[in-house]
Amino acid sequence: MTQPQSSQIVLAKALNQAMRAALAGDDKVVLMGEDIGPLGGVFRVTDGLQAEFGTDRVVDTPLAESGIVGTAIGLALRGYRPVVEIQFDGFVFPAFDQITTQLAKLHSRSRGRLRVPVVIRIPFGGGIGAVEHHSESPEALFAHTAGLRVVSPSNPADAYVMLQEAIRSDDPVIFLEPKGQYWTKGEVDLAAGPYGSAADPAAPQHFDTLNKARIAREGDDVTLIAYGPSVATALKAAAAAETEGTSIEIVDLRAISPLDMATVNSSVSKTGRAIVVHEAPVFFGAGAELAARITEECFYELEAPVLRVGGFHAPYPPAKIEHEYLPGLDRVLDAVDRSLSF
Repeated sequence: MTQPQSSQIVLAKALNQAMRAALAGDDKVVLMGEDIGPLGGVFRVTDGLQAEFGTDRVVDTPLAESGIVGTAIGLALRGYRPVVEIQFDGFVFPAFDQITTQLAKLHSRSRGRLRVPVVIRIPFGGGIGAVEHHSESPEALFAHTAGLRVVSPSNPADAYVMLQEAIRSDDPVIFLEPKGQYWTKGEVDLAAGPYGSAADPAAPQHFDTLNKARIAREGDDVTLIAYGPSVATALKAAAAAETEGTSIEIVDLRAISPLDMATVNSSVSKTGRAIVVHEAPVFFGAGAELAARITEECFYELEAPVLRVGGFHAPYPPAKIEHEYLPGLDRVLDAVDRSLSF
């Protein structure tokens, strides 16, 4: 079935189409997860894929995250490219041992002889009116583990290309999907990506989105660094600040591990000020590593301390007050004012 080559689609549909392209382009790609078959997943991201590619390629699994990831590791060692869905971010922890002590270490343990190309898709972050176990941001736990790529798209176009590149990668990838942005629309080039287009799967394109950050908005006064769901917040803050004459540059990291410090440092050297925004708690979060690296590498260009805006060091709150916990527009703009006051 031929697909249109460019379309306005939501982020969830972009992910769906990325998996469709990978399944069509490589018969070693298999999907695994809870309720991903006829139901299409809790968020319907895998909708229609089992009907098109069959139960051997899109596998409904038992409710056993450790078993799902362990099976995926075994399949990868046999030459497959498993794409695993964890239903919610907080459900990944039963599989944490498999991910951090097996998946992340097999390449090193085998002195480079083994490759384990497993993609673990995790809907993460808040903003959907859920509670703890359904609104976690565990990226720092995985980024701290050597041997894993940890990435997160912020828009449909990146989601489409990044998921394809993750599936094509020989490295294990933790693919964090901002579930609060699943229904955000954007223009997606369906001919882009490592698996080519539906019309011409033999014409792949490569974008290096798993290694390279992007400048989501140009600016001169302050650099906001964000990823995943926080990029939308940063863009709103930049638009609000512009009305008061403040020019904000936004760096969308895309990858949390590895970090593209070249792009970050170039932006910070231009503006002299840096603020990191993420939904995860600030305490020992990804922003701490970024703040340290920026201070080490851009010390003489900085006009103010590197600031961080994020969640609090507390369990995720009840849905009615989650927006008091998440870094919203007011808290980001307050950080901008504090940075400019130096």
